[in-house]
Amino acid sequence: MLKIRRALISVWDKKDLEELTRKLVEFNVEIISTGKTASFLRKYGILVKDVTSITSFPEILSGRVKTLHPKIFGGILANKRHPLHIDEIRNLSIEPIDMVVVNFYPFEDKLQENLTFEQMLEYIDIGGPALLRAAAKNFKNVACVSSPKQYKEIIEELEKNKGFISEEMLRKLAEEVFNLTKKYDACIYSYFKNKELLTLDLEKVSTLRYGENPHQKAKLYKQVNLEHLKFRHLQGKELSFNNLLDLDSALLVVREFGESAAAIIKHGSICGVGIDKKLSKAYKKAYSVDPVSSFGGIIGLNGKVDADTAREILKSDFKECVAAPLFSKEALKILSSKKNLILLEVDMSSILLDTPEIRTTVFGYLVQEKDTISYDKDILKVVTKAKPTQKQIQDLIFAWKIVKYVKSNAIVVAKNKIVLGIGGGQPSRIGAVKIAFKRAANLAKGAVLASDGFFPKEDSIKYANKKGICAIIQPGGSIKDKDIIELCNKLGICMVFTGIRHFRH
Repeated sequence: MLKIRRALISVWDKKDLEELTRKLVEFNVEIISTGKTASFLRKYGILVKDVTSITSFPEILSGRVKTLHPKIFGGILANKRHPLHIDEIRNLSIEPIDMVVVNFYPFEDKLQENLTFEQMLEYIDIGGPALLRAAAKNFKNVACVSSPKQYKEIIEELEKNKGFISEEMLRKLAEEVFNLTKKYDACIYSYFKNKELLTLDLEKVSTLRYGENPHQKAKLYKQVNLEHLKFRHLQGKELSFNNLLDLDSALLVVREFGESAAAIIKHGSICGVGIDKKLSKAYKKAYSVDPVSSFGGIIGLNGKVDADTAREILKSDFKECVAAPLFSKEALKILSSKKNLILLEVDMSSILLDTPEIRTTVFGYLVQEKDTISYDKDILKVVTKAKPTQKQIQDLIFAWKIVKYVKSNAIVVAKNKIVLGIGGGQPSRIGAVKIAFKRAANLAKGAVLASDGFFPKEDSIKYANKKGICAIIQPGGSIKDKDIIELCNKLGICMVFTGIRHFRH
């Protein structure tokens, strides 16, 4: 625990500073400050000692040099537990500083103001980062407060500990300083280089069972200071690289639906999706799409797993993993009979959709936004003479939500909110269509079809017509659109355009 007796405060952003300083004064903390910060605090009647009165040296170079002095840095860097340090600073009339409250010149914010290069140079903070880095290095002896967002927590610490700061908090504050100075310097570097810079701070979450293959090592990382999906590993073996990739797809699919939904993923491909009022029935529908391919697959569910759903899962042959928001006690007991079955309890609300997708290639890193656009019936454009019924619209939107997660070229055949067939990852659209109908077999009559991209030829439409498709949803945008629409009119097929394609490579 560190007793706070003396604090140096020098900030650009003065938000909530009065509240923090008053709390420090309440615990008889001496306040040292500079220029505008000192003037700000004095407006509120707070007693402040000027840095110049300690250094016996004025601010110089238009304020560029204020705190860069041995009497300041000696007070910050002195180890109070080191007798030689204490003797040395005492002989030099240097008093220890127990807290440094600093935030930087707003260099990043000023980038939005189209300032000249010379003007931007003035917003590169020198003293601030130096003070915080010194305090962070000596964190056991100095509390380094780098953001107004920390003030509330600091106040609570002071109140709880009667003017002391815990060592746990001191270390946490130091960690945040080094992360802040790194980002600050990266922003300045990017400006000087005149190139956009993407930096990712990743911290290890866990070591995975293995990578894509057993001879490949793999780890899971998350971005520093950013919570990714919160989950609890309830039972089963450790997760592998492939498990997490499939879980990612499964959870993104089921979060698309308001009703109870189930998705089964295998090797990055959807084996089946089902929705229903009851989760057990939704899972049964998903499994019925392709029982053979789903062997060893990953199950994603968007509702609480009850006993009925657990029994359906056990009846559906070997599965690698089940992820859901909750499991009932009875469900856990039933599923515990499969010791290696991985059960994950996931917080669906913590799924982040605004983080970028990043992939590595021999050319470099590819970065893009996630494909998060959603649809409802009000934005669909009917382009044929035949109009879809309300029930067909529901099936079209259902199929369209799923096709977004199938590898291109992607085709989904569905009826009554049940996936009948999926074709994906094919170099030709007609190839994907044939695969989807092979799975759908005789059930396709009266079904709908979703395509992630436009139709470049009439062959897919003719093939779908032979199988009994009544309605099609696709983005449109082909030079063949007119011919495709005329063919649908001739065959009596409804067609709607979305205006957005959903390629997934």
